[in-house]
Amino acid sequence: MTQLTLIGGPTALIEYADLRWLTDPALSAPGEYAGGLVKTSAPPLDADALGRVDVVLLSHDHHSDNLDPAGREFLPRAGRVLTTLDGAERLGGNATGLLPWSSVEVTPASGGPAVTVTAVPALHGPDGSDHVTGPVIGFVLSAQGHERIYISGDNASLDVVRAIRRRTGEIETAVLFAGAVQIPQRFDRAYLTLSSDRAAEAAIILGAATAVPVHYEGWTHFTQGAEQLRAAFAGNSVSDRLRLVEPGQTITW
Repeated sequence: MTQLTLIGGPTALIEYADLRWLTDPALSAPGEYAGGLVKTSAPPLDADALGRVDVVLLSHDHHSDNLDPAGREFLPRAGRVLTTLDGAERLGGNATGLLPWSSVEVTPASGGPAVTVTAVPALHGPDGSDHVTGPVIGFVLSAQGHERIYISGDNASLDVVRAIRRRTGEIETAVLFAGAVQIPQRFDRAYLTLSSDRAAEAAIILGAATAVPVHYEGWTHFTQGAEQLRAAFAGNSVSDRLRLVEPGQTITW
């Protein structure tokens, strides 16, 4: 059984294979943060209420909606932080940098099976934008006796999703960073994360039976939310795969 609690924005607490994983910690109060990004809602749980976190899966550290000040303060409390090579160099401490397609193993204290964490590519915008938006990674978690989970990070490219499917095989669960992020002054308003339609297509490409969108509420630069996600999954005849979660809500599968 896997459990996910949405903290808000890109931040989710995932209980998988006897370990507790936290994605991109954005734990600060509403307000304007670095880069002019505006947060509109407070997380339903503060850092103390999160409890033990074994691993933070940080897709990148250089955008404030993925790592805000309170999230940055939280990092030393986790067992370890997995992120990009550049991010680990900047963060130091308990951060480990991973190149795409490299892997590490994390073993739970319970003695259960080790979890293999594979860093996978992510393209944070249209083709050719990576030198501007900076390095970003996603993650695939796999463990004996458990489903395989893909955590996309800030990826906007279905070609990247196809490459991940070719390399890893079918993904049973996809945690998809959606929101159709747009920055008006960049890339002619091209999306910097998955749009709702692309999120539905990604679930189909991966063969995922369960798709859990995150990163679509709580910040003003997210342009598509729950309504558009429902419509897109319905339009692609995969509504049965969609699991929408309210901030503070916990789901299991």
